[in-house]
This record gives sequence, C-alpha cells and structure tokens, in this order.
Amino acid sequence: MSLYVGLMSGTSMDAIDAVLVCHDEHPPRIVARHSHTIPEPLRHTLTTIVEGKYDGPKVWRLDVELGGLFADAVAELLRRAGVGAGDVTAIGSHGQTIYHGPEDTPPVTIQIADPNVIAERSGITTVADFRRRDLAAGGQGAPLAPAFHKAVLQSPGSARVVVNIGGIANITVLPKDPQAPVIGFDTGPGNALMDLWSGKHRGQPMDEDGRFAAQGSVAENLLAAFLTDAYFGKPPPKSTGREYFNLGWLQRFIEAAGCQADRPEDIQRTLLELTVAGIANAIAAHAPETEEVFVCGGGARNPVLMEALSNCMDGRAVSSTAKAGLDPRWIEAVAFSWMAKRTLAGEPSNLPTVTGARRAVILGAIYRV
Repeated sequence: MSLYVGLMSGTSMDAIDAVLVCHDEHPPRIVARHSHTIPEPLRHTLTTIVEGKYDGPKVWRLDVELGGLFADAVAELLRRAGVGAGDVTAIGSHGQTIYHGPEDTPPVTIQIADPNVIAERSGITTVADFRRRDLAAGGQGAPLAPAFHKAVLQSPGSARVVVNIGGIANITVLPKDPQAPVIGFDTGPGNALMDLWSGKHRGQPMDEDGRFAAQGSVAENLLAAFLTDAYFGKPPPKSTGREYFNLGWLQRFIEAAGCQADRPEDIQRTLLELTVAGIANAIAAHAPETEEVFVCGGGARNPVLMEALSNCMDGRAVSSTAKAGLDPRWIEAVAFSWMAKRTLAGEPSNLPTVTGARRAVILGAIYRV
C-alpha cells in the first residue's frame, strides 16, 4: 500500500490538518486524519507576523518551532492510525504561509515550518517548499491544488468548477474536454475576513455554522463598495492572501461607506455575501458553461454560505466534494500528499494555465532520511 502524509495549515492558522493517504486508489483514500491545534500564543505570534510586524530572529525561531509542531501532528496521526513511520513513503508539507507577494519585485512567497525538523523527528522523507519553484518559473505560486483537482475530479460527462473556500476562496475550472486548458485563481476572501470580524466582535475565531452572519442583513452599499476593489476585476492568473484582505482593508471600506454604526452582524452577513459574490462573478465571467459546482474547504461546512452560494448559481448543482468521494475538509492536505508523490517521481504538479508559469515544473525540495 502506497501511503503518504499530507500536512496543511491555512490562513486561519488555528490547526494543522494532517492526513494519511493511500494513493493506490482513485480518488485517493484517506486512511486517517488528525487536526492538530496550534496553541494560542503561537497563533498570536503568527498573526502578528502575517500582519507585517516582522522580527527576523523571531521568524526564524518560529520556523523551527512550527516544524516541531508539524512533526508532532505526524506522530499523533500515525499513532491514531496504528501505522509506523517505516510504512510511509513521504510527507508533503505545505507549511504555514506568512507572506505571499507574487506581484512584488522580485516576487516572493514564504511558508515556514522547518522541513528539516519534520524529517528528522518523524523519520520520514519530507517534501516541502512547493510554491517558490512555480514563482521562479514566472508563476503566481498559487493556487496549486487545481492540478490535483484536474487529476481526480475532471469528468468528460460534466463541465465542473471546484470551489475551495479556505481563508481565501479560489476556483478550478474543469472543462469536459480533458485536452482543454484548466484555469484557476483566487477569487478573493473566503473565510478570512469573516473569521477576523468574528474574532474582533465576538471573541470567537470563526463564525461556526454561519450563525453570526445569519442574524444580520446585507449592507448593500458596503457590499458594492467592497466589489470596487481592483482585485476583483483583475484578470487571472492571480492570487492573494491575508497580507491584502485583512482588518485594515475592511476598516478602510467601512469608514468610506459610512457603515461604522452598522450592527456587527450586518457587517458579518455582508462579508459572507462578498465571498459568494467573488466566487459567483468569477464563474460567470470565466466558466459560464459550468454544470456542476463542488465545494471544499472550511466554507463547505457553513450552511448559510452554502445556501447563499447555491442561490447565486442559476440552477447549477452545488454540493461538497464528498459527492465525488473526497472529504471537503481534508482535500488540501490530500493534495499536498499527492504533490509529494509527484515530486519524488520527478513529475511536475503545477498548471501553467493556472499560475501563469512559463512551464510545468517539479515542485518542492526533498529532505531525505
């Protein structure tokens, strides 16, 4: 049995998703899964760094500390699965993004969680640092999951779009024709702004089941103002992150629209509708022939968000990726286990039609044991 571990920590920075995956089956089968909590002091430090409060030595120490936490996640995953390190071919670790600036000069993206530490402590060959090779080849370095979506979710019987709603939302357009180019890009904020607003006004790191948003009404003038941001009209390839869509960005629009007195739940509902509008507008503009929409990521567990998205899809079938045999919560971690397998085989796992890279390249560095 061909077993790989996938590790993913996203923009919420609340936990490390760890999965043990069998790649002998199609789609790949999750053998075990584990969500490893990131302690609040560490999460707070990560947040300050993502918000631009850099301290060089602190970042490098955090890189090593986070590598140890990722190794702990692997150990707990394998303990629960009853599997030894010797039975695992490799780990694919995305790491934690602390900065993503594909439009910078020079372009840069940085993920931390030292793979040397992961490999040494786990005793398993580790593949990491997936994004920078695509950037070096002229790409955005994101999104990378569309190559995995193409491999496991494309169907000659249906024009599909995969919508990943993590902290940032992105889409993968999968045409019926397997020879047609696959495109994909970040559509804008996913859960990130909703999580930040919930934390600010309720002391909760997320709006569980969309209950906070469900109490509010859309501030139409604020939603219209949000959608004037240049990012939404920018053509793909494009990618973004919390260094752009953050509380500072949100506060500027609230002040400009005169919404300071609006109820916090109204702002929350408006942020939910912003996520939906970014996705719906992207599909309308770049994938009008879409017949099926598959949703993954944390947003797939928000019934208010899912209902709002379904209402904007003009009768298209909207479901989670569970319908296609892939658990929506763990799909990104599975994708990085798949990329590790590709890297060890010397095969590329970026899609130039998605990232804008000059060519397909082998992603990641290999840390052997």
